[in-house]
Amino acid sequence: MAKEKNTAEERIWGAASYLWVLSLVVLAARKDDEYVRFHANQGVFLFIISLIMIFIPILGWIINVIILIFCIVGLVKSLKGERWQLPLVSDIAQKFGDWIVKTIKL
Repeated sequence: MAKEKNTAEERIWGAASYLWVLSLVVLAARKDDEYVRFHANQGVFLFIISLIMIFIPILGWIINVIILIFCIVGLVKSLKGERWQLPLVSDIAQKFGDWIVKTIKL
């Protein structure tokens, strides 16, 4: 994806979106910033899936390694000012993030 013109602050907030539980903080704090919200939605989705997978032996652990890789890629891409969509689940992640904001009334 092409680079966007984002401030350093937006890129840092976007990167923080991929740091597990901090994704919820970022989503709550910067929900009105389109760039940060994009990354926060994906970070929250990865965080929740990661929590679920902790309780599933072997397969869940393997999926958590994949999630860790996705988090690292998302973090690097966000610091570069890029929107990197999660493979196969990007749309679900965006809808999930929107649902979180509406349900919890962030």
